[in-house]
Amino acid sequence: MANHREPAVEFRNVAYRPNGSSEILHDLNLIVDSGETLVLLGRSGSGKTTSLKLINNLLSPTAGEVIVQARSTQNWDVIRLRRQIGYVIQDIGLFPHFTVERNITLIPRLEGWSRTRIDARFQELMLLVGLDPHLTRRYPRELSGGQRQRVGVARALAADPPILLMDEPFGALDPITRADLQNEFAALQKRLRKTVVFVTHDVREALLLSDRIALMEGGRLIALCTPQEFLRSRDPLVAAYVKSIGTDLDDALGAKQ
Repeated sequence: MANHREPAVEFRNVAYRPNGSSEILHDLNLIVDSGETLVLLGRSGSGKTTSLKLINNLLSPTAGEVIVQARSTQNWDVIRLRRQIGYVIQDIGLFPHFTVERNITLIPRLEGWSRTRIDARFQELMLLVGLDPHLTRRYPRELSGGQRQRVGVARALAADPPILLMDEPFGALDPITRADLQNEFAALQKRLRKTVVFVTHDVREALLLSDRIALMEGGRLIALCTPQEFLRSRDPLVAAYVKSIGTDLDDALGAKQ
């Protein structure tokens, strides 16, 4: 990964403590470079999703600052901030009473795009994420899990946001569909070079999709490294994750190619 890229997102001494609760994040310092895929890896409760929600101001830091495109999230108009950011989650969050077309074109409509521009973007996105045109008028309940997830990705990309947040987006899918979508997303990112912050607890997924891996544990950043560095790290916690994938280093590195 090139080091000359400008930061797209930066955490500066960020802590997060819900009202009356213990801290979920402790003094997080992290830079996400423009155009990279940074994977937040860790167990449940490690602070991954909390970190993601701080980026689009679904949560506000208790201490420190989250900087998005050179501006603190506290200084953004929240609507404008969120329209700079595509958001894909595990349960997809599609509107059940909207067709595929209406779900995907929601943000362009809200942004006041022309009908011609919306139609062209919709056709482009259907092709981009591998959705058959005959699904256009279907509702989410009429789609498979993989199809719904593709619609979710297309909706996140609809207004061409520079940043994508992805929270366990493939976690609820069967293993074959999940592997297919992982490979498709990796190929898509090579073309689009969005800034992606991707949450997972799956080590293989992190190795396959990331430019860098940020390993979190107990609300703290434990390691920040490339997949190759991760596989060869001597840090005990990192080594435990590597051991859990049950393969040798050459096989794991080969999956990244």
